[in-house]
Amino acid sequence: MPDVPHHHQPPKPSETTDAKPWESLDVLAMAGDAERLEAFIATLAPGESARAISRLDSHEQCRVLTTLTPGNAANLLEECPPAQATELIEQLAPQQAAAIIAELPSDHQADLITTLDDADRQAILREMGSDEAAAVTSLAQYPATEAGGLMITEFLSFPETTRVAAVLDDLRSNAETYADYDVQYAYCTSAFGELVGVLRLRDLLLTPSAKPINDVMIRKPFFVRLDTSLQQLHDLFEDRSFYGVPVVDEGGRLQGVVRRGDVEQAITNRAESDYLKSQGIIGGEELRTMPLRIRASRRLSWLSLNILLNLVSASVIAAYQDTLASVIALAVFLPIISDMSGCAGNQAVAVSMRELTLGMIKPFEVLRVWTQELSVGLINGLVLGVLVSLVAIIWKGNYWLGAVVGCALALNTLVAVTVGGALPLILKMLKRDPALASGPILTTVTDMCGFFLVLSFASAVLPRLTSTQ
Repeated sequence: MPDVPHHHQPPKPSETTDAKPWESLDVLAMAGDAERLEAFIATLAPGESARAISRLDSHEQCRVLTTLTPGNAANLLEECPPAQATELIEQLAPQQAAAIIAELPSDHQADLITTLDDADRQAILREMGSDEAAAVTSLAQYPATEAGGLMITEFLSFPETTRVAAVLDDLRSNAETYADYDVQYAYCTSAFGELVGVLRLRDLLLTPSAKPINDVMIRKPFFVRLDTSLQQLHDLFEDRSFYGVPVVDEGGRLQGVVRRGDVEQAITNRAESDYLKSQGIIGGEELRTMPLRIRASRRLSWLSLNILLNLVSASVIAAYQDTLASVIALAVFLPIISDMSGCAGNQAVAVSMRELTLGMIKPFEVLRVWTQELSVGLINGLVLGVLVSLVAIIWKGNYWLGAVVGCALALNTLVAVTVGGALPLILKMLKRDPALASGPILTTVTDMCGFFLVLSFASAVLPRLTSTQ
């Protein structure tokens, strides 16, 4: 990680007038005016600060981050997409990066640490305090799609025998520290750290100071385990109006708190990642601030595979080139049949992906999904086949041409929806990413089958098709 270079003359702060946001950031950072820089960032609309810093080069970005206090630099990182935050941290010296990461909420610390390459991660952890580094490392071991990976460890917890007066004294004494906490509730624990109750701060203020908090706590509180899935958490917050829910380990000991907002953000991030994967963005994330080599290689790995799959599909056309040359009208219908079947198949893929995410189906239920899609494929295939058949008859006045393209589309739609419905489950059983692999496989299948059905049917009745040409 390079140190921040200092090779510009600091401009006057007045030079920021009417400048673009990123130009203002750089001017204020070059002037070393941390107070005005922080004030300027505070005036930017949500998302604008991430856009502004992305327009700076790496040296300018480092200068902005190191001019800010670590706390304000951490606030800026929280505004950035995860991939961008990782890039920014990797540009800093380990000591600077560690100071900023230490100011992030615990769940963000763990998320960021896990995205760094091993050398940067170890260098930063060495610069952090041993207790803090151990806490971050412990959180980082949990998957980001489970409660352990989503929870924060900044929460209020007191032994159940603590007196109300002692709790209030603690809140006053540590007011500055707790100001960064999302304080809605405090949690009560046994002598062994087990979660035994939840304490509403309102009740605390209205209770005589000599009483122990277990007299006013809510007993048998709702909680989740460390391995509770993201979807289960989403369903929980949909059903209950909780701001957050405590997380316990197998022994019932309090480990952290999962907040509603973090779960909602994780659901959004997963949906965005799945969409990017389905569009061929390997890794599920790409920003134009990433190095060109990485962006190009990620896209090429997908596009290169698609070349090979398309060549397989094209080989079917090559095998029937004489038929295609005899009936040129078939060339018009080939892409229509391929595209319509592909759309129908992608609908089935989307439904299976959604049901897998919700836990409504399991990967081993392939046959059940296949039979359910079979009925949809029969109806939709029949309707689409009739429509394209009518188009062919009206255009060319040849009923045989209509029959060929109509039957081909009907059968290919049936193939597409049954394969599309079952494919994500099969890939899941094989421990492959359904979001990434379903698309190209389905496209290849629908193209090959569509081309084969049209051209083989046409070859079988070729004299009938050419007699009216």
